[in-house]
Amino acid sequence: MANKLFSFTTMRDRMYRYFFSYSGLRSVSKDFGDGTTMHCWIPRTIKPSKPNLLLLHGFGANAMWQYADLLCHFTPKFNVFVPDLLFFGNSFTSRPERSESFQAKCVMKLMVEWFGVRRMSLVGISYGGFVGYSMCVQFPEAVEKLVVCCAGVCLEEKDLRDGLFTVSNVEEAERILLAQTPEKLRELMKVSFVKPVKGIPNYFLSDFINVMCSEYLKEKRELIQSILKDRQSSSTPKVYQPTLILWGDKDQIFPLILGERLQRHLGENSRLVVIANAGHAVNLEKAKEFAKHLKEFLCDASFTSLSSSRSFYSCMEDELR
Repeated sequence: MANKLFSFTTMRDRMYRYFFSYSGLRSVSKDFGDGTTMHCWIPRTIKPSKPNLLLLHGFGANAMWQYADLLCHFTPKFNVFVPDLLFFGNSFTSRPERSESFQAKCVMKLMVEWFGVRRMSLVGISYGGFVGYSMCVQFPEAVEKLVVCCAGVCLEEKDLRDGLFTVSNVEEAERILLAQTPEKLRELMKVSFVKPVKGIPNYFLSDFINVMCSEYLKEKRELIQSILKDRQSSSTPKVYQPTLILWGDKDQIFPLILGERLQRHLGENSRLVVIANAGHAVNLEKAKEFAKHLKEFLCDASFTSLSSSRSFYSCMEDELR
């Protein structure tokens, strides 16, 4: 086992923590009193003159690792809130619920009851996209704009059997998404990035697993199972907020066909933007381009009604990586 006294992962986590603080955010944890505690990065001062922006992370490490590169683009213009979803980072519950609907209710409770935020735009990456979409369904008056990034909201349970994914069953998906060996973590990197970093020593991969991926494994498996159980795109509720759907064209975890399916489902108030030469981790692999599209959508008042025909590919030059 990696020695945490000399842990690269722990050092990087501390660097992210410093960066979040430097960006004007502070770390808070709130006990709901029902066995649920949620951690969130919030503005040191919530300014009523600024709109509110909620950033929801996907599977992996805590929220800091997925949103550090985006903070500088949005903290000057928004009150930015970055929670750890339940069973990630410092958020957890003893309650038995595992659905994205329950996660959405907990996030909404955090925002309204603890921070007094009743209107917000939100960005959801991968699993966070499922949670964000559920927030739009359950609390439509609370969400102004929605960004869904590489989240197979319109997937169906039968998609696994039909060969849509690189894995053929839920158990194999769990072994990759919840990698517990360097070999499985390399496999996860291979399906998440178009150009995964090569030559990383086992020590560093084991260190990352020990620090970031060794807790709440049973509960995270149940989250994955809940996403797929009895899911049919025909029963997916429709949301009516202006919605940007962002996808990597070479996503192997949630293939692009699911983004196209979601865009057809939402119709006139949605736009699909496909980022070229990017995989599932498009927010990390093409961070500048990813931020560019978010800013155009979130900061432009003209994006109040989107045409369903406005779907396009984005092919930025390599210097924007």
